[in-house]
Amino acid sequence: MKKAFPGILADLLYPRRCPVCDRAVMPFGSLVCGTCMSKPVYIKAPYCMKCGKELSDEGAEYCGDCMRRRHLFDGGRALYAYRSMSDSIYRFKYRGRREYAAYYAADMAERLGGWIRRCRPDALVPVPIHTSKRRNRGYNQAEVLAKELGAILHIPVENGLIRRIRKTAPMKDLSASERQNNLKRAFKICRNDVKLDTIIIIDDIYTTGSTIDAMSYELRRAGVKKIYFAALAIGRGL
Repeated sequence: MKKAFPGILADLLYPRRCPVCDRAVMPFGSLVCGTCMSKPVYIKAPYCMKCGKELSDEGAEYCGDCMRRRHLFDGGRALYAYRSMSDSIYRFKYRGRREYAAYYAADMAERLGGWIRRCRPDALVPVPIHTSKRRNRGYNQAEVLAKELGAILHIPVENGLIRRIRKTAPMKDLSASERQNNLKRAFKICRNDVKLDTIIIIDDIYTTGSTIDAMSYELRRAGVKKIYFAALAIGRGL
């Protein structure tokens, strides 16, 4: 499909950044540099049947984390091995690179689209961020990604279904138990009549599942029967 002139003009004046190298995308009009297409490392089988983490043991069905603890979601998948795209996701999250979402969503639709459709979701639900973080960043990266992905796969996006009502501490330096405590009563359903049977939560990074579990707890109380997640990146399973 040819781009309309205003879109072409905008690309010329404000060149799209490559989500891998962060330079102006070459060739012009692409979502990622031709030389960068082979750099992302994708999650491949075998992966955990619960959270989707890549496993080193081909005979295993679950990662060490999912064998030790009971998650409240039904299953999930992720696109990238975290280390291969950590810098990219950092820029997407904290440096205003919202345009990366078009590439991420196209890649997710191509590689995870079959699984997403098999889940038959009524909606995609982005992980909400606290209003103070949204003011500082200017956007919620999970929401931007969910909208791009929903447009490609023709799945509605529910932004106002659940919100984060408590400002939580940064999760990266917390243990699994500390993450769980950090997220207690952090989310609240914003509707009295949630008429969704199956949803897919959209997030940028899956680590221990504490955020997805905290959201799942509230969503199940509201009547959602099947809860999955799709994340951009995930660490390796144990």
